[in-house]
Amino acid sequence: MFSSKLSYLSASLLFAALLVSPAARAQAPSNCVASQATAVECFIAHGVTTKLTPLRHGMTLAQYQAYGVAVSHILETDHTYLVLVGLSSAIADAMPPTNSTGATNTAAQTTAVNAIVSAAVTNNLAGVSTGVTTEDLEYFSQDVVTAMNTNNNYLALLTPGVSLRMIDSYIVSSTTNGTVNWTEVNSGLTSAIQNFITSGLIKLPAGLTQTELVAFTESVAKAIYAYKQSTARTSL
Repeated sequence: MFSSKLSYLSASLLFAALLVSPAARAQAPSNCVASQATAVECFIAHGVTTKLTPLRHGMTLAQYQAYGVAVSHILETDHTYLVLVGLSSAIADAMPPTNSTGATNTAAQTTAVNAIVSAAVTNNLAGVSTGVTTEDLEYFSQDVVTAMNTNNNYLALLTPGVSLRMIDSYIVSSTTNGTVNWTEVNSGLTSAIQNFITSGLIKLPAGLTQTELVAFTESVAKAIYAYKQSTARTSL
């Protein structure tokens, strides 16, 4: 099942196709080879018509085609798609769409995805390019996370969420009677990042500063806290 999901994911990310039933017959552009954009739009239109690539995110066909074109641009970036896939795998591993009781809570996971992706954009870990918005990056990440949520425990084996759990450990250790000392959390995260950089465990890519990385990590900590509040978890 995991391999089939990954195969479906590869096509889905390239052509923005995941889940949800189509609402109406799709109309494809008249010339499907005029450009990369029209090729993607045609694939999606024909895919929706044949129920191969159903609509998602409550979009109309035109919106879904535009999102598909945006995804094709995301996959052409030097690093943004790598950051998003990495963050998505970490979220699917450490922040599942369930409450502590096991009951489904997709909204909590989606909110976390959006907050973390937004922080990545704000702090220069991921970028928007021509034809791509922050919302497109959020939808892209939501789709990746959704595909990875069912993984036969292979994410638990690979543990991509270890970084999120490490951040959460600072929240847990700085919480007293349910109240988080955020000054203490931020101080601890700042020191940890400095130590990782000094020791060579983290290497900052060109264009990313330590200040931006710290700010991103602090935002991730807030997203983790909100997720735990929503899912009634004491830790990730």
